[in-house]
Amino acid sequence: MKPETAMSDHTPWYAIKLFTVRQKAVAAYFDEKGLETFIPEEYVDIEDENHKVKRVLRPVVRNLIFLKKDRDEQEIRKYVLASTFKMSVVTKSRENKSYYEIPAVQMFEFRAMCNPELTMRKYLSEEQAHLKKGDRVLVKHGPLKGLTGRLVRSNKKYYLLKEVPGMAIMIKVTRWCCEGL
Repeated sequence: MKPETAMSDHTPWYAIKLFTVRQKAVAAYFDEKGLETFIPEEYVDIEDENHKVKRVLRPVVRNLIFLKKDRDEQEIRKYVLASTFKMSVVTKSRENKSYYEIPAVQMFEFRAMCNPELTMRKYLSEEQAHLKKGDRVLVKHGPLKGLTGRLVRSNKKYYLLKEVPGMAIMIKVTRWCCEGL
């Protein structure tokens, strides 16, 4: 998707926790229903049987998939319940069973930060991300220009931290390219 198109798309997303390791099969199931999914991936070096090292894309986490909400919640709920895969959509709270919607802008920025071509990044669990302290910033310069998040420090380096339900990502930035919000 082109950045201009993605920024003008205001469709929210859902985070779905999977209770299966068949993440690609779940994505194919939703694709058959005409729904868009996103799985954060990164390059991993693996050695084949001939002892040659190959770079392959692998999911960052095996139990999480994001689903674009381009239909009403009841229709998506129907697809989730009809699936043979065991899954659970993140809800607003224990009491409120409505699906939690990730805003389109937040998801656009998260997907941009998950680009496997970007280096110097770390993936965190939701709990680890909550332990990080940092100021809300807007990146003003460089390849991440326009992205927002929290500026956090780890191992004497600065990172832009972006959280979504189920996980978080940190990408190395220089402190001077960020401006407080």
